[in-house]
Amino acid sequence: MQTQSDRTQQKVTNLLSMAARARRIASGAFAVEEAAKRGQARFLLIAEDAEPSSKEKYEQLSNQYDIPAAAFLTKATLGACLGKADRAAAALLDDGFAKKLAVLLEERG
Repeated sequence: MQTQSDRTQQKVTNLLSMAARARRIASGAFAVEEAAKRGQARFLLIAEDAEPSSKEKYEQLSNQYDIPAAAFLTKATLGACLGKADRAAAALLDDGFAKKLAVLLEERG
C-alpha cells in the first residue's frame, strides 16, 4: 500500500517530467544558476541528498533572488524524472508548474 509520502513523490516526479517535456525546467548547477540570475527561475527544487556545500549554494541563490525553494527527492530520482543523470537541483521556469509543485510539497506535511 502506498503511503502519502510515496503518492506525493510520484505526483512530484510526474510534474517534473511534464515540465521537462515542456522545456520549462533547468537542471544542473550552471543552468539553475543562470535561470536564477536571469529572473527565469520560479521554484528551486534541491535534492535532499545533495552535498551540504551544494545545498548551501542553492539556498543562497534562493534567498538572493527571492525564489521559493524546497528540498525533496534524491539526486538520482530528480535526474531520472528529467531524463538525465543525477541532479542536485532543478529550477522550474513556469509559474503554473511552480505553483503546482508548491501545493504538492505542502500536502506532504
